[in-house]
Amino acid sequence: MALTNQQFVSIMRDYELVQNRNRRHLEERENEIYENIPEYRKLAESTGALAKACAKNLLDGEEQAIVVLKNKLADLSRQKKALLKQHGYSESYLEPIYNCTLCRDTGYLYQTEKPDVREKCRCFRQKEIALLYEQSNIQKTIEKENFSTLSFEYYEGEDRKRFQEAVRICLDFVQNFEQDYQNLFFYGTVGTGKSFLSGCIARELLQSGHSVIYFSSAGLFDTLARYTFDATAKEALYNFYKDLYNCDLVIIDDLGTEVTNSFVTSQLFGCLNERYLRRKATIISTNLSLEELRDRYSDRIFSRITSNFTICKLSGPDIRIYKKRMHK
Repeated sequence: MALTNQQFVSIMRDYELVQNRNRRHLEERENEIYENIPEYRKLAESTGALAKACAKNLLDGEEQAIVVLKNKLADLSRQKKALLKQHGYSESYLEPIYNCTLCRDTGYLYQTEKPDVREKCRCFRQKEIALLYEQSNIQKTIEKENFSTLSFEYYEGEDRKRFQEAVRICLDFVQNFEQDYQNLFFYGTVGTGKSFLSGCIARELLQSGHSVIYFSSAGLFDTLARYTFDATAKEALYNFYKDLYNCDLVIIDDLGTEVTNSFVTSQLFGCLNERYLRRKATIISTNLSLEELRDRYSDRIFSRITSNFTICKLSGPDIRIYKKRMHK
């Protein structure tokens, strides 16, 4: 699928709002510093005078004017940082503020060697994903369910050990996401934290600028079937595959809840295989046991998962039911 003009305008408007908000925030910081550190204002004002002097010297034929200006500006920068530090501020307190430092809140990355070529930033891709694939549910969920709200109190004995080990694996997955290619497979009984841990990872990666697509298993295969069997949706299917195969992380939740048939089996293997070949991470959660997984899907899917995924078994009571009882 491709963005409509209206969706594109909506995304660019969001960037403009972010730029304006951060600009105002920086202005507030500057006013605060000027009020609290008068010496800083004097240094800032002297920058303009130096530039004017440099321009005059260049007109007068002084070839070293630019070098002299650069040295003086560097000295001014050091003095400013020293003043900020002296008064308890960080040296970067008055540097430009960006939500995304890669594209500087423009949505696009520019290549120095090809200034006319621009590439969509990761943050832009995630905004596209949120619009195109209705990711609002996962966004709302991870605001409440994330590593900061994680608790071990609902687990005991062996169940707690398994959950603690799964949490350790998840933290390692996030920390080494850029360096190590990993996939995770969560399985176990209902309500033991499988989807919760997937959401924890999703939130961390989204905040670090990675693209994440979340699908319930039924939703994923329904979407694939809708595009595959619609002769007018070839371009939409192509774009969907492109996103599905190239997204930084794909989460397939509740595998086994879909109506399983040869189409689903073929599409699941294709997705897993393509993402494996491209070294793109995948997380799968299911209530199926490993034996049920093997019996329901093909041997090659079972082999792909067991050989290329870190397997995490979770067990214990249904936490959602347990919480409801506690709050009665």
